[in-house]
Amino acid sequence: MRSMKINALVQPLFAIFIGLLVGAIAMRALGEPVIETYSELWKGAFGNLYFVMSTLARATPILLIALGVSIAFRAGAFNLGGEGQMVLAAVSAALVALYLPGPGFVKLMGAVIVGFAVAGGWSALAGWMEAKFKVQLIISTLLMNYIAVLFASYLVSHPFQDRDGSAALAQTKLIDASAWIPKILTGMSVHYGFIIAIVIAIGLFVTFRYSAIGYEVNMLGKNPFFTSYGGVHRTKVMLISMFVSGGIAGLAGVFEVLGSHHRFVDNALTVPEYAWIGIMAALLAKSNPIAIVFSSIFLAALHTGSLGVERNTDVPLEIASVIQAVLILFISAQLTLTWIKALKKERKNNGTI
Repeated sequence: MRSMKINALVQPLFAIFIGLLVGAIAMRALGEPVIETYSELWKGAFGNLYFVMSTLARATPILLIALGVSIAFRAGAFNLGGEGQMVLAAVSAALVALYLPGPGFVKLMGAVIVGFAVAGGWSALAGWMEAKFKVQLIISTLLMNYIAVLFASYLVSHPFQDRDGSAALAQTKLIDASAWIPKILTGMSVHYGFIIAIVIAIGLFVTFRYSAIGYEVNMLGKNPFFTSYGGVHRTKVMLISMFVSGGIAGLAGVFEVLGSHHRFVDNALTVPEYAWIGIMAALLAKSNPIAIVFSSIFLAALHTGSLGVERNTDVPLEIASVIQAVLILFISAQLTLTWIKALKKERKNNGTI
């Protein structure tokens, strides 16, 4: 048990080390000093209060996506639908905040609740299709991203498009300021959605460690057959996990709309690739909620720091993509090895080897 915990800590750190090492090789290939370049990367991400707030602002949607999909991962369900869940929740929250009657607080809470429910329901639909029709989650959640993103694009390009602006962009009208999520510090980009994400991370950690439902989710992911023999309803636990997974992932879009953009703008959530970076953060942290906080901030810092690198050196900001690509390769190799070992063990138990 102790060695497993040490491996859970060492492996992500080793992956980050390899990523930074490959980044250093790329810098040397460009003829740039490694130490100075990484120094600029650090300054661009954490050099002053403004840069720190920018990094945390970018980390917020990544963190929420990562926390959301990690719940499904723990239940043995590979949820790749974070992007669609985030976008569908975002457009739903924007429309509720615009058209729900009442004071700003009512609009804000209504938008959060509806966004969570819509994203959770969209995610649970994929879980239901697997339980009912054996449609693989990894396929259905991936394909449902396209449906959600294109549907949201249609809504803001036609029936709910803001036609008052001169540019006539594919976006909704501006949400009333009374329904905005306030900033943590005036003039800075990070809002209280980041604090809520931290609270959710702590709540998930406590749930997985000390609650009955957390135990059932963990057991479902590790040994579904044992879970069934133990009297746990596998389908019920899986559907609950998928609903909460999608709901929390959806909060990434809700908080971006209510706290940053203050309207739904087509492609504003998909272009930054929050969802895919969030999945990477969850895998890098092995679905540990507390570790996800740090992996999300690290991946966000790579992006904001790379902007500083490009400003002050001749190294392009794509250096962050190089490091992320190495992390993806490491994670993919690790998952493949784990799958091969599990397959060999299953064949050995069945007497086929």
